[in-house]
Amino acid sequence: MSLLATRRLLRILRVVIRYRLDDLLLTLPLPTWMRALRFALPWRWLPRRPLELSRGEAMRLALEDLGPIFIKFGQLLSTRRDLLPPDVADELAKLQDQVPPFDPEHAVERIEEQLGAKVGEVFARFDVAPLASASIAQVHAAQLKSGEEVVVKVIRPNLRPIIRSDLAWLFLAARIAEKTSVDARRLRPVEVVSDYEKTIYDELDLLREAANASQLRRNFEGSDLLYVPQVYWDWCRHKVLVMERIYGVPVTDLATLADQRTNMKLLAERGVEIFFTQVFRDSFFHADMHPGNIFVATRTPWSPQYIAIDCGIVGSLTPEDQDYLARNLIAFFKRDYRRVAQLHIDSGWVPAETKVNEFEAAIRTVCEPIFEKPLKDISFGQLLLRLFQTARRFNMEVQPQLVLLQKTLLNIEGLGRQLYPDLDLWSTAQPFLERWMRERISPLHLLRNLQQQAEQVPHLSQMARDTLEKLNQQRPVPSVEAPAQRGWPLRLLGAALVAGGVSQGLVLAPAAWAAWLSLGAGLALILRR
Repeated sequence: MSLLATRRLLRILRVVIRYRLDDLLLTLPLPTWMRALRFALPWRWLPRRPLELSRGEAMRLALEDLGPIFIKFGQLLSTRRDLLPPDVADELAKLQDQVPPFDPEHAVERIEEQLGAKVGEVFARFDVAPLASASIAQVHAAQLKSGEEVVVKVIRPNLRPIIRSDLAWLFLAARIAEKTSVDARRLRPVEVVSDYEKTIYDELDLLREAANASQLRRNFEGSDLLYVPQVYWDWCRHKVLVMERIYGVPVTDLATLADQRTNMKLLAERGVEIFFTQVFRDSFFHADMHPGNIFVATRTPWSPQYIAIDCGIVGSLTPEDQDYLARNLIAFFKRDYRRVAQLHIDSGWVPAETKVNEFEAAIRTVCEPIFEKPLKDISFGQLLLRLFQTARRFNMEVQPQLVLLQKTLLNIEGLGRQLYPDLDLWSTAQPFLERWMRERISPLHLLRNLQQQAEQVPHLSQMARDTLEKLNQQRPVPSVEAPAQRGWPLRLLGAALVAGGVSQGLVLAPAAWAAWLSLGAGLALILRR
């Protein structure tokens, strides 16, 4: 174990002791053996002065002291007001854009180092006092020489060593959990931490964030739903990002939104529509949509438009994941529990040998009590928690590729219900999902799939030629006594084409002409003399 990792662990323990987080932990319904550990903690035998902080303040200050990984965890928790007491949620919400800033002189030094020029040479005006400060970076207002109002985002100094040591401890905790707990093993914590490691290191590269912002802006070009600020690429570097300054109302400023007569119902519904549009239409979604990254334009409050910033974390799904997710949601809200169970088995979430009838009954037991409520009162967070209770019986596993999606969905739900408590998430999402499913089987979509398959034909032909050349180089010279063996490579290729054609036909139906083409070519090669 490195010296840095040991020092980091001691710092974590110091913060726990300083803010009495062990007292908060022991109020939870923990197993008996864990509650007994309190007698083994030496500091609990020492006299301690009462902490003159509320529990929410203690949690917020502790997370701030522990740094970016823990701050981001607090940001996620702050969006779940249906799961947290109001006093704790209000305090954690301050982590979204009120993290203590670092020295502005360090910010100026880093900007000049990255841009290779003095701040005064690049900007007509640069505000030394930070406009906002977050866990990874802080932002300064400025004006370009050409007159555009911009913001300059700069990465905090000395982050990598802290993140590296925190991740080391997270990996250690994940490995211990996998070895000691069957339930934890189903969560695949090591894979989840690995995904998070990639995500947080990606956030340290502002050129990646700039590219994400440009893509998201292009996806919603001219849209009334979402506006994404313009990136000024000439002044972007790995640790500095310059983009258009936006003027809007923070989405959590409910009083200002009410004063300007914002249509709150439409605003909440549009948030859901933006989420499903990004996931299903674009397969490119903003995966860090906590309230500190979301504003509302002031121009048309009767038809409110969102403004999104901080595109450091984005997610995407494969077509298979998209199809699986849409079918699950539709079946789930139609209470077709057998379909939900079968989809889980088909997708590999539960083992293939799982008995569908038993799994269906378990899902029904979890879901029926929830569906007795009005749809607007159904919490996805509560539902996910209850569904996971079936994991012990059916070995259900959390899919790492969907972790970002699940987190984003929880953020959207928490935000939507904060804006409009009567939000009916399903009635907003259902038309979009059903329309998307219809479009997937439309003639236009099938024709597009055929075109994509046809574009692969030259590539497949070249692969086939390369394979045949390798086979011909490796096989011995055929003898006169074995003429029947001369065409075996072509017959082998033909068998592969037949198998591919049959599998494509089964999946894509008779409209997939590429499947028939593959089948015919394969038969011709097999029957060739």
